[in-house]
Amino acid sequence: MIGRIIDSILRFFKSIYTRLVAIHDTPQKIAQGFGLGVFLGIVPGLGPIASLVLATILKMNRAAALLGSLLTNTWLSVITFFMAVKVGSAAVGIDWKNACQSWNALGTNTGWLDLFKLSALEIAAPVMLGYLIISLLAGLLAYLMALAAVLAIRRKPTDRAANVSER
Repeated sequence: MIGRIIDSILRFFKSIYTRLVAIHDTPQKIAQGFGLGVFLGIVPGLGPIASLVLATILKMNRAAALLGSLLTNTWLSVITFFMAVKVGSAAVGIDWKNACQSWNALGTNTGWLDLFKLSALEIAAPVMLGYLIISLLAGLLAYLMALAAVLAIRRKPTDRAANVSER
């Protein structure tokens, strides 16, 4: 059972890798698009449409941007939310547990007066800042990984040809 799950996960990431490398564009544009897609996929409310629009405007690879966005858009939401709360709370200088309690209060207190009692610093600032930091780091990491992967795969045939011609 566990073996099948691991095999499925490995096949999934191999298919992402294969699709990314197969895109016909420069390695830099592919990596830029993928990094942008990962960045926008993590930020709540943004995602595939925003990644396509921004990739078009910024002249990055749209397919890679869409792939990066779809890779991170929904299934990382729970993980990134808690990371965003912790990172953002640390950056703002408040306890992350208080920020989580404020978010819970926001969901349970439906009265307008209760909503006004909650401070924007306790709710919005840590989460938004946390998402920004996490998204930037993940986008940069995705860019670097995609660039390395595309360059490595595209160098292999020429390296083989060079070795054959040296003999």
